[in-house]
Amino acid sequence: MRRPGKYAFATLALLLAGCAIGPSLEERLAPLIGKREGEVVMALGVPTRTYEADGRKFLQYEERRTTLYPGDPYWARPYGRFGPMLSAGPMMITRSCDMTFTLRQGVVESFLLRGDDCR
Repeated sequence: MRRPGKYAFATLALLLAGCAIGPSLEERLAPLIGKREGEVVMALGVPTRTYEADGRKFLQYEERRTTLYPGDPYWARPYGRFGPMLSAGPMMITRSCDMTFTLRQGVVESFLLRGDDCR
């Protein structure tokens, strides 16, 4: 009986590496806490909006993504693929992510993520 080849471990490692998931958005933004406002603008660009209240400054960044999915002619309602050839109309889906950074005395104190596309 043959033992697995010497490349079996390397092949398995490469296959598992293909399933690896990168850092989340929160993990990528966490290093900005404690940075100055200019460093945040250099990293993310000019904010969409800025607010000032109670001695704090808020920088808001917005990300919007719209995708158009074509209709599927075989799965139209009410009969599914067994009914007449009625095309289901296309779907337009908009996903968003709002990032708000809170600054006190020009230094990032925290950030907040809102939306269905914050990844």
